[in-house]
Formats: sequence, structure tokens, C-alpha cells
Amino acid sequence: MPEARIPKAVIAEDESLLRDELVALLRAAWPELEVVAACEDGGSALEAIDSHRPDVAFLDIRMPGLTGLEVAAAAGEASPGTQVVFVTAYNQYAIEAFDRGAVDYLLKPVARDRLAATVARVKARLASGAPPAAGLAEIVERLRGEIAPEPRGSRLQWITASVGKETRLILVDDVAYFKADEKYTSVATAEGEALIRKPIRELLAVLDPAVFKQVHRSTIVNMKAIAAVSRDDSGRGTLRLRNRPETLTVSLPYMALFRNM
Repeated sequence: MPEARIPKAVIAEDESLLRDELVALLRAAWPELEVVAACEDGGSALEAIDSHRPDVAFLDIRMPGLTGLEVAAAAGEASPGTQVVFVTAYNQYAIEAFDRGAVDYLLKPVARDRLAATVARVKARLASGAPPAAGLAEIVERLRGEIAPEPRGSRLQWITASVGKETRLILVDDVAYFKADEKYTSVATAEGEALIRKPIRELLAVLDPAVFKQVHRSTIVNMKAIAAVSRDDSGRGTLRLRNRPETLTVSLPYMALFRNM
């Protein structure tokens, strides 16, 4: 008799305490579930979903870089069989939107009985072979419009960067892209390149998420700097920039961000 397949999960929550708590609660509610990745940002979660093709993904809505909604929309292409459960602190109005869309959710702080009910529903869908909620991308788009964005402090406006022995002040709007470069991050503008010490993940937390999108583990691009997007036979993408000669690679999981371009 063949061994039972071990179900797999990816968890995405940027608060470490809440992430650890959800992992512990899941171990109690679903002992046979293997958490293959516990991620602290949306980009890492999307790459984990693409790599592991988990049975279920628990996605916090508010995360640096890609939000849980964006990860869910992209996961529909990266791993079509993955069931999605949103983890949210939103009010009842937003919860009604989730219910109308037949998308599972957990309200923070996560209650054991609610988690048990969600686990039971996910298990039932997996056992029946039912696909994730139909039209997940469309559901996510509607939720984006119904749920107000999280209020944040002032966005990063200027960057102090090094060019050789010189220190320059660069307007964030002038940046075409940021790219991880060993211990530094390279800042590319129409005038040239400079280096800063702030890592990609910290930048994601202070850049305007409507303008700057992560397109690769090591790259954040200014959407206003993109001239064209192309896709090769493998599904990976290439970005041509307006004021830079080089092109940028878009990892396969992130191509869903450019569906309407």
C-alpha cells in the first residue's frame, strides 16, 4: 500500500512572533502538514510557492513588497493547485468580501476554533480534488478595491548613495531599479549607478508599493521606468527600460504582475 502523501504549506507573515505563532497553531490543528517555508515578505512567499507547489498557502495581506493579494494572484499562475488562506486584521466589511468570494481567511489574532474550521475546509477540498476558488485573480482584484490600503508613514523620497569617493543625493523618483550587489544594493538611474548599504528587503518596506515592484529575488524596478515587457517560451520575462540600455530579468513567478501590460 503506497504511503500517504504529506500535505505541504507555505506561510507568509512579516511579523516574526505572529509567524511563529501561526506555525505552532498549525502543528496542533494539522499535525501531518509540513510547513516547507515560513516567509517574512511577499516576494519570498511567491518564490517559495513557485518552488514547492504547496497544497495550501497562508498569506498575510500586509507585507513588504508584494502584498498577500498580489502573491495570491500570481500564485494562480505559479502553482494553480495551491489553496489560498488569507490572514487578515481587517474589519467585518472586508470579511464579507472574502466570504462572497469563497476565499478562506483567518482573522488576527488567530483563534484555534476558526483555524480548525479552515483546516477542515482545506482538507475537504484537497480530498475532493477541487481546484482553488474559481477566478481567484478576479476575486483578488475586487478585494483590492474594497479594502483600504494600510496607512503608513512617509515614503522614502531621497537616497544618499556612494559613487566612488563621492556621496550623492538621489531622488527616488529618478531611480530606474535597485539590484542587490553582494553587501550593497546598486541604484540605477539615467545618469549612472551608485551604491547604498540598505538591503532589498528594507527598501521594500519604505518604497511606494504602487510604483516600485519586486520582479526578482534581487531586483526592484520602478514601474514608471519600464518601456516594454516581453515573455520567452519558458514564461520568464524581460523588461526594457526607458532611460537605461540594459534589460532586466523577471522571474517566472513575478510575471503575473505584468498580466495587463
